[in-house]
Amino acid sequence: MAHHKHHEKLEKLKEAIRKSDKLSEEEKNNAIAHIEEWYEEDKAFGSLIEELTQKFAVLEPIFAELGLI
Repeated sequence: MAHHKHHEKLEKLKEAIRKSDKLSEEEKNNAIAHIEEWYEEDKAFGSLIEELTQKFAVLEPIFAELGLI
């Protein structure tokens, strides 16, 4: 569910960038590409943490202490 909320916010952000009259088309495209890349990296990291905690329950408190979950 958290990823869904992040996805909605990122879509709003990308739309605002597309509508901006302060950025060139190249700047808009670069900004959107970075947003999409970072979103995928974050999503992948979240999946990794989730799978590790499912396989190794002992890691959950460590991840929680580090603020990862």
